[in-house]
Amino acid sequence: MTTDSLPVRTDTPVRTAPDKPARRGGRRLLRERAGRTHHAGPLAYVLLAIMAILSIFPLYWTMVAASTDNTRVSQTPPPFLPGPNLFSNLARAWDEAAMGKAMINSTIVAGVIALSTVFFATLAGFAFAKLRFKGRNILLMLVIGTMMVPPQLGVVPLFMMMSELGWSQQLPAVIFPTLVSAVGVFFMRQYLSEALPDELVEAARVDGAHSLRIFWSIVLPVARPAMAVLFMITFVHAWNDFFWPFVVLDMTNPTVPVALTQLSAGYVRDQSLIMAGALLGTLPLLAMFIVFGRQIVSGIMAGAVKG
Repeated sequence: MTTDSLPVRTDTPVRTAPDKPARRGGRRLLRERAGRTHHAGPLAYVLLAIMAILSIFPLYWTMVAASTDNTRVSQTPPPFLPGPNLFSNLARAWDEAAMGKAMINSTIVAGVIALSTVFFATLAGFAFAKLRFKGRNILLMLVIGTMMVPPQLGVVPLFMMMSELGWSQQLPAVIFPTLVSAVGVFFMRQYLSEALPDELVEAARVDGAHSLRIFWSIVLPVARPAMAVLFMITFVHAWNDFFWPFVVLDMTNPTVPVALTQLSAGYVRDQSLIMAGALLGTLPLLAMFIVFGRQIVSGIMAGAVKG
């Protein structure tokens, strides 16, 4: 049989490459769809409004209670509109609770704890995420295991240790036991495991960079979004911490939560005065979030895109 007698199919479609204008148009359409803003429906706006009201109401009620007197706060139903005594109650709470010194002490304690936690947690998180050394998994499990131990179990030996060091009734007794947290180490380890490519670390190794150089030049820029979030969470937690500062400090050198206990002394508690003090203790946190909230949120979104 010769090749001339073989049947030839003429209905087979011929694949041709799309022309360049059509290809460019498809890419342009994909970019437009990717950058298109998705509008939420009415139900989403209703849910967001409800969540916003529930989140703002405690702060609003604190302001309302701080602006009235104790008799008006105790009435049923309670007031829901601000009264005329806000600034006078704030001034009384500032004087009676020594809020000036307490604000300075809380700023020092929360700032030092937050900075040290961010630095040491990032350093340890980098070691657990990207460095290979013997016993790494065992050490990580020990760090995670400390999260399951109630902190109240270590109060007595920790207080004895602070007394032996001569730090009782001083701010170092509050700062040094909380310079780093297991939660921060685990958080940074999880973030760096995903956000920091192994190839980037290996390339720095090939270029002759040692571990500290890699940490300073590569890890810190990559971990900046997570560091901002960890700083915010740690600062708020240290600012609001009451139990350990109340144990180790006295009223002559208090933090803000410890100073607020002076407002509840006596047989009859002035609820409006207590709320005024609570409002004073909350204002610095609100101011910090207003100033740095945009940077923190943008950092979180940048880290999510990179991840």
